[in-house]
Amino acid sequence: MDFHAQGGLDGLDLQLLSALEVDGRASFSRLGAVLGVSDQTIARRYRRLSAEAGLRVVALRDADRLGQDQWMLRLRCVPDSATVIAEALAKRPDTYWIGLGSGGTEIVCMTRPRHPDDHDDLLLGKLPRTPSVVEIRAQQLLHRFYGGPTGWLRKFGALDSEQIAALTPRHDANASAGAEAGAGAGVAGSRGGPARIEPEDEPLLAVLERDGRATYPELQRATGRSESAVKRRLAALLASGAVYIDVEYHSEMLGYPLAAVLWITTAPSAMHTVGQALAGHDEIAFAAATAGPSHIVVTAVVRGTAGLYAYLSGPLGRLEGVQHVETTPFMRRVKQLTYQHAGR
Repeated sequence: MDFHAQGGLDGLDLQLLSALEVDGRASFSRLGAVLGVSDQTIARRYRRLSAEAGLRVVALRDADRLGQDQWMLRLRCVPDSATVIAEALAKRPDTYWIGLGSGGTEIVCMTRPRHPDDHDDLLLGKLPRTPSVVEIRAQQLLHRFYGGPTGWLRKFGALDSEQIAALTPRHDANASAGAEAGAGAGVAGSRGGPARIEPEDEPLLAVLERDGRATYPELQRATGRSESAVKRRLAALLASGAVYIDVEYHSEMLGYPLAAVLWITTAPSAMHTVGQALAGHDEIAFAAATAGPSHIVVTAVVRGTAGLYAYLSGPLGRLEGVQHVETTPFMRRVKQLTYQHAGR
């Protein structure tokens, strides 16, 4: 992929974002050593990216690893109501990736209910009773082809293999080595134990979901546990894959201002091969198989309408097994991972 930064970003900024995608909790000194600059330079760049490019490092629960349901919602609303409804949805802790499309009359939203009651409350309770919601389409995500712990920035190739290896957290490196040495031993075993979040983990995750780089003393104060206990528990959560550290930022600062959701219909026998092929496309930041009117849903990030047309008519259009594509460009992103976009 080509890097066309805006707002004064340069190659080092992209490297720093990519490095944080590998290990969002890496210290500034470690990041500087791998990228070949001082930790003071890294600190300055980090602060500027936070102020100008919306950089935030947050912890996320991996619903796939935890065996929790995820849903993609499409809400058709009466004119002038979508923004209010989207902002109300953004305040819920079980929603993310909320965008406005279709001229401001459609909301696209992913939900990650932590309990079955949350799902019932949203889909069977609140939304149907909202007069401004004209239509609700809910598609359950069945299988993730790309996204989650696998970030989009790696497709820029800003880091070489040695830099990635140097930044990869030890629990990930150990998991990879264990997987190679014990292939067939089961996913949970290769990832450092079963993925599970206990009730006593909630105070820890509450802090990390706001700031994935929170220090161990901060986590100790929030949980009332010893620093060594906090370190062990966080390492176990990360090693099992129950939780991962993610990076959010404004993609327009990298020269990619337009995002669109593509609802793709395939022949049933082609669903998996199409999904795997989509995962390798530079434009795709997320791809999953779904149950519903379409078989695959993806998020494409492009430089503009010309780039979206080029992708639809080129790499996607040539993909064997694709029967139909419906495109929903985002007019505005209301929420990315864990927080609302103020005025964006």
